[in-house]
Amino acid sequence: MPSARAVTRVLDAPGGGVITRTTLPGGLRVITEAMPGVRSAAVGVWVPVGSRDETTALAGTSHFLEHLLFKGTATRSALDIAAAMDTVGGEFNAFTEKEHTCYYATVVDRDLPLAVDVIADVVLNATITAQDVDVERHVVLEEIAMRDDDPSDLVHDVFAEALHGDTPVGRPILGTVESITALTRRQVHGYYKRRYATDAMVVSVAGNVDHAAVVKLVRRAFEGRLDPARGPIAPRPAGPRVLAGPDVPVTVVADDTEQANIVLGSHGFSRHDPKRFAVGVLSAALGGGMSSRLFQRIREERGLAYSVYSFTGSYTDCGHFGVYAGCTPGKADEVLGLMITELDAAARGALSPEEIERGKGQMRGSLVLGLEDSGSRMSRIGKSELTYGDVLGVDQLIAKVDAVTAESVSELAADLLTRPRCLSVVGPFGEHDFDGAI
Repeated sequence: MPSARAVTRVLDAPGGGVITRTTLPGGLRVITEAMPGVRSAAVGVWVPVGSRDETTALAGTSHFLEHLLFKGTATRSALDIAAAMDTVGGEFNAFTEKEHTCYYATVVDRDLPLAVDVIADVVLNATITAQDVDVERHVVLEEIAMRDDDPSDLVHDVFAEALHGDTPVGRPILGTVESITALTRRQVHGYYKRRYATDAMVVSVAGNVDHAAVVKLVRRAFEGRLDPARGPIAPRPAGPRVLAGPDVPVTVVADDTEQANIVLGSHGFSRHDPKRFAVGVLSAALGGGMSSRLFQRIREERGLAYSVYSFTGSYTDCGHFGVYAGCTPGKADEVLGLMITELDAAARGALSPEEIERGKGQMRGSLVLGLEDSGSRMSRIGKSELTYGDVLGVDQLIAKVDAVTAESVSELAADLLTRPRCLSVVGPFGEHDFDGAI
């Protein structure tokens, strides 16, 4: 039986701050990062529940539930929740991903006790009434409609489904019109009761905070939910790499728009793969900035597109890599040809040492510059603790980027960029306009 005594560990001290973790009785993990000199505090409650945990019948439930938790608790109405945070000028929101959901708030440091109390109340004590389900159903359906009206957003969901197929990873986080329309209060409430267990959660706080004081706040807010007989649930286990070809190689969604939205990509690597840092460098060199290959070839030299970039995504057992471009429909074939040309060239080792060094510099800069506020630091330590069960310091992360060599990027490119490709297009095209394109 796990000890009923809280266990505290100091993890790291990057940039003058201190990261400290306490595991409370019942397995709830509390992790903080002290940021001397700021006057804000950000708190997040991380739940390892996302769209990949849903059955087909429950598609979109994790995101739907995220909306519903703001509708009221046993002691607070939706207006009470909003007014409590507005009164102190705080920001309160949430987001759902494929493998987790996060409820977060950013406030002035002195208002942290209120923020912790409100978030815990929302996460633990939501009422989820039938009326709220019916009202919020319309909101979620509007969100799906907004996604469908934004081709640059829609094409990424189309790509994920084409690459991963009708699987939890391939299905959209929002669900579908059919699945959201069919969801009942009983289904959503049952999902909430089954999935929102405190032994799986992480509470992360960053800013002008004292760790011991934060732990006391969390203990009080989670009182009655900490079972000393239970310990923390381990992060999702890493699975085998997925190297199968795309489920559907070419997908075209006909849409009467003024722009063609193109995504070309393949299966990538899981978040546990040691190659993930080299993947980041490769992505930055190919399409991560104004000096990147794709940006130079497609936008700067030919003026064919305003937006062009590369991207990666990773989960516990799989991942993806892709490149995106938005252009006028008449230029789609030329743009796609250039995307393929540059990917093929990089696979043959065409990226120069200078390009790879610029990619490493971009990664280092994004790591550091993306951690200038309490909210971003809260997100980093919370997500790391939830997904890895540990937190690497910023200096440790930079060291891993520095360790990436030109040779390792070339070897990676020869593997990643020669995998079976998946092409997704949203624009004013017919079903067969891209036959044979890849």
